[in-house]
Amino acid sequence: MYRYEIIIYWSLEDKAFIAEVPELSGCIAHGNTYTEALKNAEVAIELWIETAKEFLEVIPKPKGRKLQYA
Repeated sequence: MYRYEIIIYWSLEDKAFIAEVPELSGCIAHGNTYTEALKNAEVAIELWIETAKEFLEVIPKPKGRKLQYA
């Protein structure tokens, strides 16, 4: 399991949930349900990393987020 941030939102235009991985340029997936979009994003992350390795590209480390308390 990778620890990259995944942002999931509903797209009216596409009539689907879109899952973006901001730390991996162009890494986007979609699904008919939130869960399906998440699963597809996990597959997209694996494929993105495999491709980056194949082309000897730099693979960014997951940044994560620090929680800020009020």
